Amino acid sequence: MTTSKSPSKSKQQSDSSSPALDNALHEIQPGSGRVDHAEEQRDNGGETHQQIKPGADHGDGTAHLTDNFGHRISDNQNSLKAGARGPSLLEDFVLREKIFHFDHERIPERIVHARGSGAHGVFEVTEAIPELTKAELFQKKGNSCPLFVRFSTVAGSKGSKDTPRDVRGFAVKFYTETGNWDLVGNNMAPFFIQDAIKFPDLIHSVKPEADRGYPQAASAHDTFWDFISLMPESMHMIMWAMSDRALPRSLRMMEGFGVHTFRFVNAEGKGTFVKFHWKPKLGMQSTTWDEAVKISGADPDYHRRDLHDAIDAGDFPEWELGIQTFDEQWAAKQPYDVLDATKLIPEEEIPVRIIGKMTLNRNPDNFFAETEQAAFLPTNVIPGIDFSNDPLLQGRLFSYLDTQKSRLGTTNFHQIPINAPKCPMHNFQRDGLMQTMVPTGRANYEPNSLAEADEDGGPRECPETGFSTFEENAERNDPTEKVRARGELFADHFSQARMFYLSQTDNEQAHIASAIVFELSKVTLPHVRERVVAQLRNIDADLAKRIADGLAIDLPEAAKPARKPVDLGQSDALSIQKNVKDILEGRQVGILFAEGSDRKTIDALKKSIEAKGGTAMLIAPKIGGIKLDGGTLEADGQLAGTPSVLLDAVALVLTREAAEKLTTDSAAVDFVCDAWAHLKAIGHDDGARHLLDHCHVPVEAGGVSEADGSFVDNAALRFFDREPDVRDLA
Repeated sequence: MTTSKSPSKSKQQSDSSSPALDNALHEIQPGSGRVDHAEEQRDNGGETHQQIKPGADHGDGTAHLTDNFGHRISDNQNSLKAGARGPSLLEDFVLREKIFHFDHERIPERIVHARGSGAHGVFEVTEAIPELTKAELFQKKGNSCPLFVRFSTVAGSKGSKDTPRDVRGFAVKFYTETGNWDLVGNNMAPFFIQDAIKFPDLIHSVKPEADRGYPQAASAHDTFWDFISLMPESMHMIMWAMSDRALPRSLRMMEGFGVHTFRFVNAEGKGTFVKFHWKPKLGMQSTTWDEAVKISGADPDYHRRDLHDAIDAGDFPEWELGIQTFDEQWAAKQPYDVLDATKLIPEEEIPVRIIGKMTLNRNPDNFFAETEQAAFLPTNVIPGIDFSNDPLLQGRLFSYLDTQKSRLGTTNFHQIPINAPKCPMHNFQRDGLMQTMVPTGRANYEPNSLAEADEDGGPRECPETGFSTFEENAERNDPTEKVRARGELFADHFSQARMFYLSQTDNEQAHIASAIVFELSKVTLPHVRERVVAQLRNIDADLAKRIADGLAIDLPEAAKPARKPVDLGQSDALSIQKNVKDILEGRQVGILFAEGSDRKTIDALKKSIEAKGGTAMLIAPKIGGIKLDGGTLEADGQLAGTPSVLLDAVALVLTREAAEKLTTDSAAVDFVCDAWAHLKAIGHDDGARHLLDHCHVPVEAGGVSEADGSFVDNAALRFFDREPDVRDLA
């Protein structure tokens, strides 16, 4: 099953009997012009004119520059003036239209998830689950559909950096034969709040402070932590947000979660609760905090570029789609509420069952038209997938439709190609701003009897195949009450936060503690710092003490929990380091060389790296042809513009003379020192030792080796036992 069976929208238009649809836009899109028969000229002001050659074929006009209404333009370099040095004239419709369109090119950015990167791909079912859901997509192994994914940061604006400490949005739009299904999640399993009514407060608190407009894309400030200190329900998410999960090495190396509990409904009408998971083929990997900060300066588009370049090179990112399914009887026995979005279900309790695979195989043709205009709606579900009563999810069902209209300016945003379904779509909704469809006939209402007069009466509802809502609503709930309240188990704010923290390695725990110390050190309100630490005492006494010591404050009394925490044990699935994949695939290894370096060593290294699925990047002080022992070689990147923070491992292939010269180059010193401090594998030949010694990198340390096969084996790893020697952790 693939949705590609349905004809494209443009094909449907060209087959229509309506003359208004004969002018198919896909045939006259910008960029379709050919300029192989153009010539370049200079005019009296020295401006460059690229013009159609005189006497060329003007028949089809595809190479001719026009305005938006098809009028060919004779001069695109000069506005119309009253004399060469006179004023511009209002009658210049070419200038007017060009400036008018430019002035309105930007649309309002998303309030949250403003900075995003997208890609096209395909989803394939690897295990059919008809016993769980009647969703057509999951009825048969091998079924597939196209999709579009948008990854994003949450707090920053559209122009912010890719590598802040932040949650990452993980939104997938499946174009199925029964309609679009949008699975709009994050790279973290829980969320900050339990009820959607608090979402505006959460986002207001983390955004730049209202009176000063900063900090950008950062949670380390007064208002965020003030809010958090008064919202103990956020403590589980705080553990995630302060962990290495908030600093992904690549969008290709992070998990995704549906966050909420959803519901499968099968053909018999039986409902089953479900949690959705995305598992990356490349495994999880993070950066260190210092590394993330330096990446944002070296390449603010680091994640966007990484995703684009991987797809462009044919290294298509992949994720497995997994599910956790359970019934109400199981849910009722748990010490937490499955409708609480601040909670997760440990994988040790219900293992994740893999049912599909997502492959991203095509970059957007136009960032604005696709990535920026993509509109995801949690309400976009297909028959067989339904909602639960999660109060955060229920609020999102209302909010997203509203915000897309505000951002895209029209209720017809579903007609934008990236949002349009790839299956038949028929209804009686009409008109509205920027309507691009031209319905024919009189049927814009139903019921109607126009078919009795041999007119097109339009589509009709279908109880058999149409979406029908799961009926039961009495699961530990009295639907006859109208209340502003939460379920009793929602009051346990600390048990899962403790489980997450204790499930981390010692090193990961130190990262969490250090992150909180860093963040609270930016908070100027002493009572807020103390209140946060008081909340943290309910998670782990040692964690609270480490943070109090890091802030040089007395350890406050523990805040009184609304519900006594329970011991949930540990879940190794929550740790990145316990689940690391020892593979070089998807990673980039830098080879630093200079004049006189040994060409054979460089070639052998490059071959070994690529044989293991990695990418070798050649780096030198200059990017032109460098004379080597054994030939010449051009670099992929210049040393000053390619710091080691952009790489997963580094090898130094240098003569002693070159290494000695590089000790006076701060870019080279930083290249080595950062690789050491960021716990990366470092390979070297004999000549490079002088540079290593200058940077105080011991050649006998773990992860430091000869630039040979042992280095390539190490290149996929981070050497966390080195960390106490390079930074002071809380």
